Amino acid sequence: MNIGSPPGIAPNVARRAVEWWLDLQSGDITDSQRRAFECWRAEHADHDRAWRHIQSVSQRLQMVNESPAARAALTRPRSRARRAGVKALVLLFFAGGTAWLARDQIVWRGWNADLRTSTGEQRNVTLADGTRLTLNTASAVDVRFSDTERRIVLLRGEIMVVTGHDDGPAPRPFVAQTAQGVSIPLGTRFSLRQEESTTRLDVCEGAVKVEPGRAPGVSKVVRAGERMRFTATQVMPIEPVSNDTAAWTQGMLVASNMRLADFLSELGRYRDGYVRCDPSIADFRLSGTYPLSDTDRVLNTLASTLSVEVEYITRYWVTVKPARS
Repeated sequence: MNIGSPPGIAPNVARRAVEWWLDLQSGDITDSQRRAFECWRAEHADHDRAWRHIQSVSQRLQMVNESPAARAALTRPRSRARRAGVKALVLLFFAGGTAWLARDQIVWRGWNADLRTSTGEQRNVTLADGTRLTLNTASAVDVRFSDTERRIVLLRGEIMVVTGHDDGPAPRPFVAQTAQGVSIPLGTRFSLRQEESTTRLDVCEGAVKVEPGRAPGVSKVVRAGERMRFTATQVMPIEPVSNDTAAWTQGMLVASNMRLADFLSELGRYRDGYVRCDPSIADFRLSGTYPLSDTDRVLNTLASTLSVEVEYITRYWVTVKPARS
């Protein structure tokens, strides 16, 4: 089923509509709250369009009330789970299609992961065997160490891994798993990034053996200085890794003659909301080193160094467009 999303609904309107939907679903809404909802709905045509769209989708997707995000948001009104649930439901209602129910499951698993980071956060962790993990923005990892293996599962986002040594009488193999398959390091330093339908592997030191999850017998060894993407059924051609590929572990984004659209897409991973690049300036090029801890500062720098203008519709909806002459 493909559920179209009404055009032009701003993220803050979509989020508020979802919050009203949750309040009404809870059964605890007061008369004054219901009047406030009706006032909000009548306040702007987009509010009414967003609300009618939610009603249409929820009627066609009866299972939405049973999604983990919806249950958490309904039962824990002031919790972190509520915030994660609202975010997942905005994706479900306004991104279109039942595929977002699967995304909801990923979001929920991420919030319940052994290790996780929020948007814009990075975290360093040392595991029991001495393996060092660096979690990038909005990442989640499960750690599954047993008597026979040391396995980590990247649920979302990106990690840098420096493998430790298992000193037991029977050394356990180390396995890094993503949605597309497993990566088996051969004493190494590497990063994994979970993308839309692929895993990206960058090897900084040593070597990593890749085994797609649904292709028995298919494997590939990726060595230091190499990058490879793989799906659940195939491995893609090896590419060289740039010297700056691990700059994010130092809190920096390095651009070298990078397209502006690609730069903003990467920068957007480190801030809540949406960063849009006007198509007319998508191919502008830029180079430099930018701090990931202050994305507003980076956007302001672009405005002062390129012929662009940064427009904030809200804190969470930013458009970079050509500067006015």
